[in-house]
Amino acid sequence: MASIRLGGRRIRLPGNKPLRIGMGGTLVTLGCFGFLPILGFWMVPLGLVILSVDFHPVRRFRRKTEVWWGRRQRAKQGRIKP
Repeated sequence: MASIRLGGRRIRLPGNKPLRIGMGGTLVTLGCFGFLPILGFWMVPLGLVILSVDFHPVRRFRRKTEVWWGRRQRAKQGRIKP
């Protein structure tokens, strides 16, 4: 069973690889139409996270983003504390 971790929570994904790729691709594609009322741009990052389970370039991008975000948060906390 594949899973991803977001914000300290573990989210299980379907074990079927074609289904995961379909879900991720659909979210990314529909997220590009985020200007429409029901769809939203939030779907693009979620789709990329799902696709990162199966595709190395997307996984590498996600990991670099996680590291960047963690360093940014630590730097912010360091500036706030006396």
